[in-house]
Amino acid sequence: MNDTAEAVADRLLTSTLGLMDTLAVYLGDRLGWYRSLAADGPATAAELAERTGTNERYAREWLEQQAVAGWLEVTDGTDAAARRFTLPAAAEEVLTDPDSLNYLAPLPRLFAASAGALPELLAAYREGGGVSWERLGADAREGQADMNRPWYEQELAPALARAPEVHDRLSRDGAAIADVGCGAGWSTIALARAYPGATLHGLDVDEPSVAMARANAAEAGLDERVTFTTVDGNTLPEQSYDAVFAFECIHDMPRPVEVLRAARGSLVDDGFMVVMDEAVADEFAPGGDELERLMYGFSLFICLPDGLSGADSVGTGTVMRRDTLAAYATEAGFGSTDVLPTGEFGLWRFYLLRP
Repeated sequence: MNDTAEAVADRLLTSTLGLMDTLAVYLGDRLGWYRSLAADGPATAAELAERTGTNERYAREWLEQQAVAGWLEVTDGTDAAARRFTLPAAAEEVLTDPDSLNYLAPLPRLFAASAGALPELLAAYREGGGVSWERLGADAREGQADMNRPWYEQELAPALARAPEVHDRLSRDGAAIADVGCGAGWSTIALARAYPGATLHGLDVDEPSVAMARANAAEAGLDERVTFTTVDGNTLPEQSYDAVFAFECIHDMPRPVEVLRAARGSLVDDGFMVVMDEAVADEFAPGGDELERLMYGFSLFICLPDGLSGADSVGTGTVMRRDTLAAYATEAGFGSTDVLPTGEFGLWRFYLLRP
């Protein structure tokens, strides 16, 4: 790295501005300001505050910041009270459309949750231990669920259909499928919709997530075919499932080999496991791309502290490379770990684990 001090200072300033934007987006998302601008149209500060039951003075400062930062458009005027702010169509999709694959408003929630736990994170970094997912609360729980849901609902079925071995087995009438680490249940629900002849069982250690999953399945009209249980993933029933899925959760687990071993034991003789995890590079290298930077950010503030909050943790972290998962799978008794030909699927990669 041959940058001058001035260049490094400029980079830090730019990063700080990005952090400010991220936290401002968090405010607009959680206070309903973006949604009001999208649904009810342009507004002055007074109108936005009235619509959303919030404070006018804070609304004005936020609206002006958003216009200065380029997120909102404004009909300018000398009278601050008369300024009317508009959410552009492209920003509306990203910030308010929960069905869009471009929906990223939930992303700041995850890092806002970790920001609230910074004193505990600092203590963990000094002394060991961690900060659990449960401690991060609703912002993290709902943020991850809302951000992943469009991908599961729109792209999971086509992705699995591009892997014939998996698709054909799941398409059998009576197929039994487990979803370990199901969170709010959107992956389980998407599998149930894609494979109407199957029965689904979602499992998660986080009770509030399981409660969300049950409510989501009931709203989708699938609660007779989809069940959810609060339980550790290492307590699966033996020889019960044709397939076990683990969506974006193996790297969070303190003892992933135990969970993978339990998953293998829960498979019928010709069953398999599918792990979806981050599509990080095969090897560490400095100067990584944006995906690597994002995943190390998740790891520093969310996933590694969550994993290290459990006893006897291996401390995987978000950046779980292929060789790491393959080693875990081998230790758990699986005979092979292969990448599935699922095509482009957001930030993720699918692995097929065969006994």
